[in-house]
Amino acid sequence: MKIDHIGIYCKDIQKIADFYCKYFNGTLSQPAYHNPKKNFTSHLISFESGARLEIMHQPTIPEVKEEPMSQFIGFIHISFSVGSKENVDKLAEQLKGDGYNIIDGPRTTGDGFYEACVLDPENNRVEFTV
Repeated sequence: MKIDHIGIYCKDIQKIADFYCKYFNGTLSQPAYHNPKKNFTSHLISFESGARLEIMHQPTIPEVKEEPMSQFIGFIHISFSVGSKENVDKLAEQLKGDGYNIIDGPRTTGDGFYEACVLDPENNRVEFTV
């Protein structure tokens, strides 16, 4: 058994698609699925490993107002393996240079992972590691 995909609701589906495709080499499904009866739109972003991220928009879904830097119970981040410490460092610099908030790292964690963490355009946590 394997996890097929993870889904996230977002305000700006195109902005989120651009982020994951540009920085994490995702491929966006075309065309988007749209259900006019529910005013629901979704895209799947596929990654080299076979994992997929479903990005969805529906205007009736309320926005979460919590502070993006705080932790909470439930799903907290998505993690990508970028292959090497050098790739972690390079991606962190690229994201920082492009104006994204690197909230942790790059660093070696207490359990031996070399990683960094960034907030995507809608403040979802994205970890990238070796």
